[in-house]
Amino acid sequence: MVQQRDVTVFYDERVLAHAPDTNVDFLPGRLDKRIRTILSDLEVQWKYPEHPGRMTAIMDLLAREPIPGVRIEPGKAATKDELSRVHTRSFLDDIFSLRNESAWLDVDTTAVSPGSVQAAEVAAGTAIAAVEAVVEGRTGSAFAVVRPPGHHADPARARGFCLFNNVAVAAAHAHAALGCKRVLIVDWDAHHGNGTQDIFWADPDVMFFDMHRAAPFYPGTGSLTDVGAGRGEGTTVNVPMPGGAGDVAYLKAMRDILVPAADFFKPDLVLVSAGFDAHWFDLALNVSYEGFAAMTGIVQQIADKHCKGRLAMILEGGYNTESLSYGVHAVLKALAGGVVIEPKDCGVEEVEAATEFHKGAFQPGNTD
Repeated sequence: MVQQRDVTVFYDERVLAHAPDTNVDFLPGRLDKRIRTILSDLEVQWKYPEHPGRMTAIMDLLAREPIPGVRIEPGKAATKDELSRVHTRSFLDDIFSLRNESAWLDVDTTAVSPGSVQAAEVAAGTAIAAVEAVVEGRTGSAFAVVRPPGHHADPARARGFCLFNNVAVAAAHAHAALGCKRVLIVDWDAHHGNGTQDIFWADPDVMFFDMHRAAPFYPGTGSLTDVGAGRGEGTTVNVPMPGGAGDVAYLKAMRDILVPAADFFKPDLVLVSAGFDAHWFDLALNVSYEGFAAMTGIVQQIADKHCKGRLAMILEGGYNTESLSYGVHAVLKALAGGVVIEPKDCGVEEVEAATEFHKGAFQPGNTD
């Protein structure tokens, strides 16, 4: 019988205030003109994909289908000092100057609305709250339901819908303020976490393990040979995947590469950049809900083995609200001690059932 575990979901409604709208006036400039040109060439009306409905879909499903052992706590805003552990002060000053403004920040259509800066502060601070809870032993594991996402943001640039690098801020806080000497970050978002890689590229105390759809898929980084540099050489591990990859490939990568890497690294804390755009509804890869649950089981085993179960997940991408909400729900069930079923390739179970149904029908002499 699987033992129930306590899980804390950290969520703060202030993250809903990040709501870029391409129909409103943005700060004038060359970047605005370039993006307006791009959008005008599209055949359909473009809406900002990273929207508040992502969060409400997750929380509404959790309210309709509560999970025993899962409780919800509020988040908090990160301070400038906490953010400056991974971002330059000049970059933070630039972002803070856009408080209460609408502006484009990058040609990949990263943008802010009047409530975005506070939402980003709360997203990073809520990731910190999740880490503090697991390190201090107040919860078995934690999941920070936050936005905007963070893993594309590097020390001095916002991009890929990301303003501050939430998981990096949380990892740096664990190291600087909570006594964690070695932090393992597992990123299973469909897109490579280029910002997280850049931040910890030469850091021997943070191991960054990233499974993602290979280039030229956005952002085009994360090659197999990207392994870090200097004292951090070997603590960056990339596993690029082809577009059709799903549960079997992801679980093999985790069992054959991540598990031995974690055994070597011996982390004090495990963090997950938990993106759900690897689900087939997001048209990037082919991971199922059962696959996300099984991946959760593996990282939980790593945390149990090396760091007394200290595991915190921080939400990244996932833009189909159905697969996002049900993916998060599957992960929370697994964290809470639910039975984790080994997933099969899509369709195999149905074929096995059909085989059983038709068994014997084509034997010689059978006319039934």
